[in-house]
Amino acid sequence: MIYVELFIEFFKIGIFSVGGGLATLPFLNKLVDTKGWYSVSELTNMLAISESTPGPIGVNMATYVGYHTGSIIGAIIATFALVLPSYIIIIIISNFLSKFKNNIYVLDAFNLIRPVVTGLIGVSFITIFNTAIFSGAFDIKKIVIFLAILFIILKYKKHPIFYIGLGAILGFLFKLS
Repeated sequence: MIYVELFIEFFKIGIFSVGGGLATLPFLNKLVDTKGWYSVSELTNMLAISESTPGPIGVNMATYVGYHTGSIIGAIIATFALVLPSYIIIIIISNFLSKFKNNIYVLDAFNLIRPVVTGLIGVSFITIFNTAIFSGAFDIKKIVIFLAILFIILKYKKHPIFYIGLGAILGFLFKLS
């Protein structure tokens, strides 16, 4: 039964998460409340791992959640269900693209979708930020590390891998969870 639930939930996420992998976060956050497959803290860890591994974040998250929930078969089903709507939509759109590419209604729809996706990602950011910084007992180390890395990011503009590695090392050294 868990495999059917994984397929249905990730198929829905695949249909409605327009805007990339980070757009899946509000849906994954909702699964915390509705399915209880994982906690917000575990979701934060999944996001960190998904951003640290090669590949699209949404696919990595689906694979991670599927594995966490239903082992290897769950990972395969969740990943397949997440990408299946995109394949179906791309096949349909490719057949009609030349007809609608300059359609004012299609252009207006995409102009409306962009701020909605930005808002969804913003809400996810706030949720994950609160979990990462303020979860558990108050720990000033988390805030200091966050501010220090934010300063370094704004000042030096290095490759994101550098900051991910730096965050992992600092988290390990200071035993942050």
